[in-house]
Amino acid sequence: MKAFLKIKIICIYLLWVTFANAQQTQKIFLSGTGSDHTVNWHFYCTAGQNSRKWTTIPVPSNWELQGFGTYNYGLDKDSLRTNEEGFYKYHFQVPKDWKGKTVRIVFDGSMTDTKVKINGKSAGAIHQGSFYRFKYDISKLLKYGQSNLLEVTVAKNSANKSVNAAERKGDFWIFGGIYRPVYLEALPAHHMEDIAVNALANGSFSALIHLNEKVKNAKVSAQLYKNNGTPFEGAIENVQQISDSVVELNAEFQNPKLWSPEFPNLYKVVFTLKENGKTVHQVAKTFGFRTVEVRQRDGIYINGVKIKFKGVGHHSFWPTTGRAMSKAQCIADVELIKGMNMNAVRMTHYPPDTYFLDACDSLGLFVLDELTGWHHAYDTQVGSKLVKEMIEKDQNHPSIVMWDNGNEGGFNFSLDHLFNELDFQHRPLIHPWAIFGGMDTQHYINYDYGNGTSLQGHNIVFPTEFLHGLYDGGAGAGLQDYWNEMLLKPLSAGGFIWVFADEDVVRTDKKGKLDSDGDHAPDGILGPYHEKEGSYNAIKEIWSPVYIEHREITPAFDGTFRLQNRYFFTNINQCSFKWSLVKLKSPFTENQNKDARMDVSGTAVAPNIAVGEFGTLQLMLPKNFEQYDVLYLTATDPHGKEIYTWSFPISRPSKITKELIKQFKNNNAAIDLKETDSGFMVTAKNMKYAFNKTTGFLKDVWKGGKEIPFNNGPVLCGGDAVLTDFKAQNFGDSIVLTASFAKESDMSKLSWTVYSNGLIKMNTSYFPHQYDFDYLGVSFSFPENLVQGIEWMGNGPYRVWKNRMQGVTLNVWDKKYNNTITGQPQPAIIYPEFKGYFSDFYWMKLKTAVGPIDVFCADEDIFLRLFTPAKPAKAYNTAPAFPQGDISFMHAIDPIGTKSQIAENMGPSGRKNMYYDYGKSKDYAKDLTLYFDFSGNNL
Repeated sequence: MKAFLKIKIICIYLLWVTFANAQQTQKIFLSGTGSDHTVNWHFYCTAGQNSRKWTTIPVPSNWELQGFGTYNYGLDKDSLRTNEEGFYKYHFQVPKDWKGKTVRIVFDGSMTDTKVKINGKSAGAIHQGSFYRFKYDISKLLKYGQSNLLEVTVAKNSANKSVNAAERKGDFWIFGGIYRPVYLEALPAHHMEDIAVNALANGSFSALIHLNEKVKNAKVSAQLYKNNGTPFEGAIENVQQISDSVVELNAEFQNPKLWSPEFPNLYKVVFTLKENGKTVHQVAKTFGFRTVEVRQRDGIYINGVKIKFKGVGHHSFWPTTGRAMSKAQCIADVELIKGMNMNAVRMTHYPPDTYFLDACDSLGLFVLDELTGWHHAYDTQVGSKLVKEMIEKDQNHPSIVMWDNGNEGGFNFSLDHLFNELDFQHRPLIHPWAIFGGMDTQHYINYDYGNGTSLQGHNIVFPTEFLHGLYDGGAGAGLQDYWNEMLLKPLSAGGFIWVFADEDVVRTDKKGKLDSDGDHAPDGILGPYHEKEGSYNAIKEIWSPVYIEHREITPAFDGTFRLQNRYFFTNINQCSFKWSLVKLKSPFTENQNKDARMDVSGTAVAPNIAVGEFGTLQLMLPKNFEQYDVLYLTATDPHGKEIYTWSFPISRPSKITKELIKQFKNNNAAIDLKETDSGFMVTAKNMKYAFNKTTGFLKDVWKGGKEIPFNNGPVLCGGDAVLTDFKAQNFGDSIVLTASFAKESDMSKLSWTVYSNGLIKMNTSYFPHQYDFDYLGVSFSFPENLVQGIEWMGNGPYRVWKNRMQGVTLNVWDKKYNNTITGQPQPAIIYPEFKGYFSDFYWMKLKTAVGPIDVFCADEDIFLRLFTPAKPAKAYNTAPAFPQGDISFMHAIDPIGTKSQIAENMGPSGRKNMYYDYGKSKDYAKDLTLYFDFSGNNL
């Protein structure tokens, strides 16, 4: 057995050595391979920064990011554009043995019009179009074995008006320069020019091979290989002659492993061109077996399975390099997209780097590849060339399942036929934002359109942009409502959220300042350096392919959860599950020198649940599980990636608060009550509290004679408190102050209990001030400038909105104060944001310059509100109004909208709050019990 294995390994090694020694296409990079590996070329810029002098520039790069030229956003007026040009020079050598071969210079992307000279002679026609691979045959212009001069002139603004309209009049940054790699490729005199592969889910394999010219006594064959390098069945030699220089290979394979985002199985095929029995050229291509179908009035099918896109729009962008990317960045971007449990990405608004598509192939994402045309299209002459260049470069990527002809009206219908004619796989074509080919991709549709339209119509529906993520709006906010509707509608094929990341660029002309061009570019789920915003984890939870029904953990809990399999190609039994029971730390942990947390964990057998079906997951928990505070359940996919971790509360706030209150010693110290004309003064231990007779509010707090300015509450967040009486009574070990209210008052009850140990209890109840309302709760005042941070038990670490409750976890969280305005780089981007609403509040320790302030909550479903987030300069519908006061404890909060949509048009959770319509019956008032400790935990 060992001898056989050794022979097998040697055979595989010899096979690959044979391929390595055959006549392959040879490549020499003249530039670097990406933004993280560049080569300096000589450079001259005609206008803007550092212009009118020869210097050097790293290639590939956008010249603005290297301190040259002028920054422009695509919506800038023409008068703001300098339209500079860049002149490049680079000396390079070509191997002597390349003479007699076909040598090309290849540009993967250059902005915009590019003129190339080799040794002073033109390499060919000026190329127009920024996002496409183009090449010139320079075999006859080279000095072999000697130094050669490459000269490139790049005009930022194209001489072709349609190119400018399509590429440079758009809602994104526009740059200049050679921003993708440049390299030489050498091919044998007789070679394979272009190869297109079409491998279907049924095992059918075909390849169309274009030779550079007619070759006598030529033979083309192919051999497939698995990922481990072993051959997959026999060689393909079934050749169909299409023309003198075009052949087609066909074969049938048994039970290939199919490509999908869930199982991105890839194969390699090596094509061999032989002339008179001798190998003259070999080319390797990576591909996947998969079938794409659009079934009218039904859906989109991949490998015979009806799918829904869970996608996002993606720009090729990094703040310090512009559109110049690296392989590592592309892989990281795909990982971040998949980390949200997405399965698709739309290339907005241009074809991406090959690195990105390679990552989509190998890691697994559906791709919509797009011809540029933000709101205006290329003319037919230029557009025809660019469609061909895009398809030739990208055609063999199994991840690409559709082509996009432009965006939002930037469609040249005269180009439509080219996609089907040039694409050997005949992928579907869409016009993003339009109804075309039986597919409705309208952008930013409201939740429920009228009869016969959108999800109420007859077309397959998948908005190629929805839930615009400006600032903290959209993206995860409203997604649960949309996704629930999409799951219910058979004609829904999902959708694509706008957009992956904020597009803030580093301004070399403004001392490195990050610039989002106002409200134009901060639309992302991620920040400019891919900092995760609150929507990231919300999307991750909502789009989890493992759906876990909500379960209340009670003493009768038997460890079972009901699951639904929302994968398309995966059985749940291919996943894994682990759980942990955790006793969370208390705010007094440091004082008591306890462990921060205690936990016990285990695994669960993944149940056999087919796609779309429901089943049961059984956790074998210890009998004493009730002693813990929270149950965490983590699902992991077949590739070892976390799908999501859910948290289920075991201990209710009332239990936690009861345990915390026990920590305060009942010292039986004297407690003093004094009444004045304006209110009551209570002294307990070293604490003094003043209460206002007119309002019943806490007016002042002193500790050891020093003021703690936590006061002026509880103020109703909406409505009026009509006080009729306020009385105080001394019970020896406590003083109780009780307020009475008029019948019409929105506050029904308020009492304060001050204990001899200095602790204060507040109990209140209140009504919504109207049938539907924005928020409900009570507020207190505290100077924001005194706040240093907060530790709290509740859902976190991110804030929530009424229509974005997902993506948070019950735990004890700790964060420093920040004044982040989501999506705005100034003064600084620090996530998670400090301010906002935080759900399922248990307790907090507010860290301040005047000492810690502890608040314990005895009621479930309470939101903690921390101050009011500052509004962006132009917020549209993404800055909901906050209640008065600074710190609030609330039963109901606001939703958030998007750039173009108000929250109420984004689904049920975006509408105003409603509780009941029974009048002001005390039985239906909302209760709130809080305990305040201002002592600094001197228990």
